[in-house]
Amino acid sequence: MEHSYTSHISWTGNLGTGTSGYKAYARTWDIAISGKGRIHCSNDPLLGGDPGKMNPEDLLISSLSACHMLWYLHLASDAGITVIGYEDSPVATGEVLINGAGRFTSAILRPQITVLAGTDINAATAIHHEIHKVCFIAKSVNFPVSYEPEFIICNIK
Repeated sequence: MEHSYTSHISWTGNLGTGTSGYKAYARTWDIAISGKGRIHCSNDPLLGGDPGKMNPEDLLISSLSACHMLWYLHLASDAGITVIGYEDSPVATGEVLINGAGRFTSAILRPQITVLAGTDINAATAIHHEIHKVCFIAKSVNFPVSYEPEFIICNIK
């Protein structure tokens, strides 16, 4: 089954003279998707972007982490593992080549997962290695993704 995803990107960086010179314009834009909140973006601060706005690299690592989380929750539920909380602080590593081109070389997902006391932590950990087979985003990236989960045990009475 095929799915389509749409987005609308609007460049907001015309400072009055368009791209008349390399420093004459800002690298900012908005992402707008019908019925959803607008996201104000910029390029990477290392390239002169606004550090207060999301950049494509931020969005990619966030998408990868979110997709992983959603599949983790689904597979944990199927396995009878009750997840009470889930947070991730993923890290992506990239390189910039001499010609200015860049790419991601790896990503590490570091989810902190709260589970009920008595959870089989080995089974809960094994789920991470199944997700790359089904996660839309993970199956689409061409760099290695590794996982360093931390489990917190919750004793609910």
